[in-house]
Amino acid sequence: MKVLKFYAEWCGPCKSLSKIIEQHYTGDVPIENIDIDKNNAMAKQYNIRSVPVCVLLDDTGNEIRRQSGMMMIDQFEKFLKG
Repeated sequence: MKVLKFYAEWCGPCKSLSKIIEQHYTGDVPIENIDIDKNNAMAKQYNIRSVPVCVLLDDTGNEIRRQSGMMMIDQFEKFLKG
């Protein structure tokens, strides 16, 4: 599994979410950060219309679930567990 975290440099909630994950997340699911302004093709592929958005993928690359908006660390961990 892995998380695709879509963000933008100009997005305040994106910065907050990144800071929370960097400071508090200790799990083993890798997180791939994707700047929608630099990787527009991938944002279109995953139909990203606003940021931040986290997309959880299984080991074969299929989407399990997604969550839009700011999350606290407990919400992020709940998102990972389902």
